[in-house]
Amino acid sequence: AFAPAALQRRTTASASVRPFGVPTSLRAEEGGQYASLYVRKSRPDYVPGKISDPDYVRIFDTTLRDGEQSPGATLTSSEKLEIARNLAKLGVDIIEAGFPIASPDDFNAVKQIADVVGNEPFDDGYVPVICGLSRANERDIKAAWDAVKGAIRPRVHTFIATSPIHMETKLNKTPDEVVEIAVKAVTYAKSLGCDD
Repeated sequence: AFAPAALQRRTTASASVRPFGVPTSLRAEEGGQYASLYVRKSRPDYVPGKISDPDYVRIFDTTLRDGEQSPGATLTSSEKLEIARNLAKLGVDIIEAGFPIASPDDFNAVKQIADVVGNEPFDDGYVPVICGLSRANERDIKAAWDAVKGAIRPRVHTFIATSPIHMETKLNKTPDEVVEIAVKAVTYAKSLGCDD
């Protein structure tokens, strides 16, 4: 059974982090009656694009990027950092930290999350992948890579519209041209050093 990463202690110089929000009767280190339920099963080694354990499901969270698209939802950089740290405590495998090209503030928030949360491994070696979103163009991809490259496990997600109506009316491209743009985008990201 998967157990929340919040029950682990961090191995950072700042001191260990005590689990929060978990009743004493459930805490593994307290020997509670349900403690065995909260011992985290080891996760397979992280290899981009592969999961060696067929029973393991990677959790990919877009709260920090998608969440801000809700009307009235605006987060400060420190709030985003706090949320990212809590997502890591929960054991989220991949944190999409934002859309770095959107604004200097978003770039700085994603970079801070990559530099801080993306470099805080837990005792079992777990550290989340920190991801930046980009459109399929070099300027966006470069900004996303520059924001996340400081993480132990950086990732760039690049996207392009692929529905027939978007290709025809928005991009004015054929399906083959869209595939070519996507291939060039991934090739460019890899050329910068991104292997995920």
